[in-house]
Parts: sequence; C-alpha cells; structure tokens
Amino acid sequence: MRATSIVAGLLATFIPAVSATALTYKLDAHEKACFHADVTQKDVKVAFYFAVQSGGSFDIDYQVTGPLDKVILDGTKERQGDFVFTAQSIGEYSFCFSNEMSTLAEKLVDFEIAVENEQKAELPSRQGASPEQATAVEESITKVSHLLSTISRNQKYFRTRENRNFSTVRSTERRIFNFSVIERS
Repeated sequence: MRATSIVAGLLATFIPAVSATALTYKLDAHEKACFHADVTQKDVKVAFYFAVQSGGSFDIDYQVTGPLDKVILDGTKERQGDFVFTAQSIGEYSFCFSNEMSTLAEKLVDFEIAVENEQKAELPSRQGASPEQATAVEESITKVSHLLSTISRNQKYFRTRENRNFSTVRSTERRIFNFSVIERS
C-alpha cells in the first residue's frame, strides 16, 4: 500500500499541469462560433483537436488566431484535425469554427483545447537513491503519459469514424426504404 502511494505521488509530481476543455457544440447553418484559451506563459504547447460528428458532408472551416490576430492555423472543409503548436505570445488564443458555407445543415463538432505547462516538479532527494534511479522513473512516467495521450487521441478518432459510418448506414437504410416504397407502388 505504501509503495502504491509513493508511485501515485511520483506520478502526480511529474505529470505536467494541463488546462484543457473538451466540448461538443452544435453549429447551425451560416453560423461562426469562437472559443478562447488564455496562455499565461510563452513557449507552452497548445493542443487543438476537433472532429465533425454529424451534419452535411461532415466538414467544417476552422481558424486559430493568436493574441495579435495572427492566423496560426486554418483550414476549409475539414472533417477533423489534431494539432499541437507552441504559443509564441502570452494572451488569448481564438479557436473558431465556421459553418457559413452550409445553407441547411447544422453540424455537431467535438473539440478539445489544451494548454500544457511542461515544467516538471523536482523530486525530493532521498537518502540512498541514485540519480539514475530517479531518471529511470521520470522516463517511465513520461513514456506512460505519452502513451495515454496516444490512446486518448485514437479513441477520439475511432469514435468519430463510428459516428460517420453509422450516419452512412442510416442514410443507406432510408434510401433502400424509399426505393422499396416506390417499387411497390
């Protein structure tokens, strides 16, 4: 039990502080919606993920701008995106989605914005512990953290694919039903 507490404490010490927001938003036709993240330090990593879950052709326009209205990322008619960039300036970053090209279809968009602070806390020195042991533990924890992030991104990707495929199946079922009704007439 004591070893588990020590490992949990070490994990909490080494995992970087992350401020993240994961949301699902319904974007109406001709709508543009912006979300904001505040960056309080220079040279921190900002992660941005989005995926269109339903609506139209599953595509959307997006734009990420920095504090001085400098465009950092943009794209048109994208189904999903997963980006990480380094914030060069302190201030408010805007993450905008646009469905202005659509005349009727509303879109359901999942997205996540994460501002990561990569500064690691120092381990308290223990008597009898060599620096090599501490370094090995640090590397293991960092590796586990990266692997968990990869698993999380893959889960989001597969959930998006499942939703799109389900939408295709529903559309095909409706077409088969309509064709059957017309054929029986």
